Amino acid sequence: MHGLYAIYRKEMGHYFVSPIAYIFIGLFLILTAFFFNVILAGVIKQSFQMEMQSMQFGQPSSFDVPAAVLRDFFGLLSTLILFFTPILTMSVYAEERKRGTMELLMTSPVSELEIVLGKFLASLSLFAIMLLPTASYLIFMVLRSEPMLPWRMLLAGYAGALLLGGSLLALGSFVSSLTENQLIAAVITFAASLFIWVLDIARSSDTGAGAVLQYLSVIRHYEDFTRGVIDTSSLIYYFSFIALFIFLTVRSVDSMRWRRA
Repeated sequence: MHGLYAIYRKEMGHYFVSPIAYIFIGLFLILTAFFFNVILAGVIKQSFQMEMQSMQFGQPSSFDVPAAVLRDFFGLLSTLILFFTPILTMSVYAEERKRGTMELLMTSPVSELEIVLGKFLASLSLFAIMLLPTASYLIFMVLRSEPMLPWRMLLAGYAGALLLGGSLLALGSFVSSLTENQLIAAVITFAASLFIWVLDIARSSDTGAGAVLQYLSVIRHYEDFTRGVIDTSSLIYYFSFIALFIFLTVRSVDSMRWRRA
């Protein structure tokens, strides 16, 4: 555990000593704030139109503005996660290999598992720090909405975003361990993430293969969280996904040690 904490502290220090983390977080918050305002304005306009139509027919409008904003915002958040995670993970191992510091790390008294977990937890911590300020937009809206939106829906949405991000970070860390080129790592991570993302197009298929592809899609399970539903099968999927790619990254890092032996 001491080795894991040392790696974690080193990685977090690397993020925040340089301007990388500040630029990354700042850009993410600017984009989320801008699109949140766009979504809110669009949903309010839609609600007003539906209310006018319902008045014409003498029926009350049942359009839930906060719930609609929340679903659209978490949908946007998933798209931003798809684009930001390859950038966040591209240098996790690739930069170390290019600078030659990976050799020093491999000869230090830490295990491959401690190296991989330390780096993964550091990138996940940065991702969580990046997500946290965005909750202020939604909390402000929830507190001022009538009726008040259930907190469970908000918490479930962020739990889903954290699991989705953690899954793609684990995938990106594995890809980064395979190459010394950061750009190649980012492109391959994005392509792989997009591939397991678009497996969800099989939802219209009623075949057994279609059901399997739908289950393997990372976005399919995320949608349950955006509706405030925490499904056990979705939790199993995400934790299994993360564990699989952490295992593969450990094996990849282990192979570096053998190649240098």
